[in-house]
Amino acid sequence: MNHKNLDAWKNSIDLVAEVYKITMTFPKNEEYGIISQMRRAAISVPSNISEGAGRDSKKEYVRFLNISIGSLSELETQMIIAQRLKYINDSTIFDEIMNVRKLLIGLKKYLVSKI
Repeated sequence: MNHKNLDAWKNSIDLVAEVYKITMTFPKNEEYGIISQMRRAAISVPSNISEGAGRDSKKEYVRFLNISIGSLSELETQMIIAQRLKYINDSTIFDEIMNVRKLLIGLKKYLVSKI
């Protein structure tokens, strides 16, 4: 299964780009704080999808999807913190996170059914 054809991977790549755009507006003093954390968590999502797809077994793939889901939850928490700190006003990023989560869970369920 080529990960580049998966909606979960494509949408998570779009999410990374959006996180980079959003964090460019954050205060400079957050460069090594929340900006770095958010970008790392966002990048982890598609990276783990692709790493899992490259593994030998569906069981391993599911494990990497679980890591992606965990990174997505981490990113969501960081976005909530950024919102509370008034670094972001637009809440559409939460819809994007939810969409990627649904796609990841759907892919995971599909793979589990094939194990």
